[in-house]
Amino acid sequence: MTIAAIRPLSFIDYPKKLSAVIFFQGCNFKCSYCHNFWLLNKNNNLIPVEEFYGFLKRRIAKLDGVVLSGGEPTMWNNLFTIAKKIKSMGFSIKLDTNGYNPKIISTLLERNLLDYIAMDIKGPLKKYSKIVNKKVNTSRIKQSIEIITQSKIEYEFRTTLIRSLLSKNDIVECGNLINGAKKYCLQKFNPDTALDKKLKKEKPYSYNEFTDIKKELSPFVKQCEIRFE
Repeated sequence: MTIAAIRPLSFIDYPKKLSAVIFFQGCNFKCSYCHNFWLLNKNNNLIPVEEFYGFLKRRIAKLDGVVLSGGEPTMWNNLFTIAKKIKSMGFSIKLDTNGYNPKIISTLLERNLLDYIAMDIKGPLKKYSKIVNKKVNTSRIKQSIEIITQSKIEYEFRTTLIRSLLSKNDIVECGNLINGAKKYCLQKFNPDTALDKKLKKEKPYSYNEFTDIKKELSPFVKQCEIRFE
């Protein structure tokens, strides 16, 4: 298990809960706009799992939940062990995932180890490989969407809106991909924190454009939320 960092307290990463966030090293995608790109490189200053457990024990009754983020948490085999340990301490668990490992997501759900899932929708399926800079079997993305939407826990899908990668029609196509979903979040792109420095010149979508896109998504999702900050 490669825990690269811990955010001791977050008010925003887990809806309606005070949480800690743990960041797992490594990802099977390499998105040009990634803002956690420091997790892509090998880091020798990793946090031992027992040290993380000790941190959590000191936060019992002070925090509501723990967010498993990254990087991509579902890449690691002992994710089940760490999630079970977190649950045994009484914390709720939220998983942040790119959805490329549907079997892992399904098993976590079957074992009642998750309380909330946030899955990134990178773009329409035809553009996935280009956006994430890796060859993608998009059937795995569709499978994860189906697993999540049919689950009994809270969930959201989310897309970072980048003008040079996603047209307005592309974003509406994303809405159609998750047709019937409970919640879809549109996230503002921050060019200052992107992996690809060329994106620093990117002109982000305006708030008015966000609201126009939100209206076009209304036939597909029950709730569409704008995250513009």
